[in-house]
Amino acid sequence: MMKTDTCLIRQVKEEPLLISALTDVLIDCVEGGASIGFMHPLSREQAMLFWQRMLDSAQRGERVILAAEEPASGRIVGTVQLVLTMPDNQPHRADVAKMQVHRDARRKGVGKALILAIEDCARQLGKTLLVLDTVTGSDAERLYERLGWQRCGVIPGYALFPRGGLCSTTVFYRQLDAS
Repeated sequence: MMKTDTCLIRQVKEEPLLISALTDVLIDCVEGGASIGFMHPLSREQAMLFWQRMLDSAQRGERVILAAEEPASGRIVGTVQLVLTMPDNQPHRADVAKMQVHRDARRKGVGKALILAIEDCARQLGKTLLVLDTVTGSDAERLYERLGWQRCGVIPGYALFPRGGLCSTTVFYRQLDAS
């Protein structure tokens, strides 16, 4: 658990009650245009099934899911995942995925807190290399650069925005010091 001025970051484990709250964040991000693997409109049922699959994967030790809560209300306002299932020759590496911050919680340090927490989590798990990709030109891209992630390059036309139209993705990596 990690507490900042704006949120409390905690690991999500066997908490089916959080599926609804995580679903709210996912739907809000897709409605806001985030290219995170879903098209608009995203049904609540589809979003809940996604989160159930992610929680099942976390239970199997394939990933870590972190959630950001507002301290006063306990409302979930963001999430990020660390994907641990890698090929045998990459035990030192993990992927950062599905970083999401509810639109009304943006620009308050939630994204930064989530990334710093997932980096700490990776260090604790012995990971020394993290990889991620994000929409080119996005606020997230600027955040990763500010936090010292190294830009590898841009892949044009990588995915669709939720309402259509191709977007490019920027690939980043971060080498971690051992904890």
